[in-house]
Amino acid sequence: MKLLIVEDEPNLLSIIRKGLSEKNYDVSAALDGATALQMIAENVFDVIVLDVMLPDINGIEICRRLRAAGNFVPILMLTALDSSANIVSGLNAGADDYMSKPFKFSELEARINALARRAAIEHKPAEVLEVEDMIIDKKAKTVTRSGKDIPLTAKEFRLLYYLAKNQGTILSREKILDNVWNINFDMNTNVVDVYINYLRKKIDKPYDTKLIHTIKGLGYTIRP
Repeated sequence: MKLLIVEDEPNLLSIIRKGLSEKNYDVSAALDGATALQMIAENVFDVIVLDVMLPDINGIEICRRLRAAGNFVPILMLTALDSSANIVSGLNAGADDYMSKPFKFSELEARINALARRAAIEHKPAEVLEVEDMIIDKKAKTVTRSGKDIPLTAKEFRLLYYLAKNQGTILSREKILDNVWNINFDMNTNVVDVYINYLRKKIDKPYDTKLIHTIKGLGYTIRP
């Protein structure tokens, strides 16, 4: 797990970093807000432990900036300011959790792990996809349209799921080959076109509303 610790007290930062590193976490550290923002811009972290009282940009402002920019990395605020008002300010700025100093290292580690687990669940790929009246269940490997079961081969299912997962996005033949067949683009193969036709006969032909569309010169997309 890749962590960023933002703390302006060098001794405390060293203790946290050493303790987490000994637990086999990949730990990066910053002593001020500007450095932290630069590191966040250049790296992807699983959890950020963020002190509120920093010498330049305070932790609450950093949190606001990240959320405004669409970065929803889990953030644990760590501060000596434990009043209800400060806790509310931190959470309202977008923090996911809040710990007061002094703290027990075991609790810090437990909270970091809890935030990482929660984020993993929230970003878990959808098991069930819907496009118009079609429902694709990845786990059960089933497809229905208007309540009617549509039997597909394994490769047909994989192709359909990939299209549906990227609903509304135009996918080139090269991209489809790479993600569904795991092979490099070959100008001489028409396997994608063949399987798209297989799907159309099963998914679209019996219904008035067509879901699979050819975008001339670009590739294929699935959408209502």
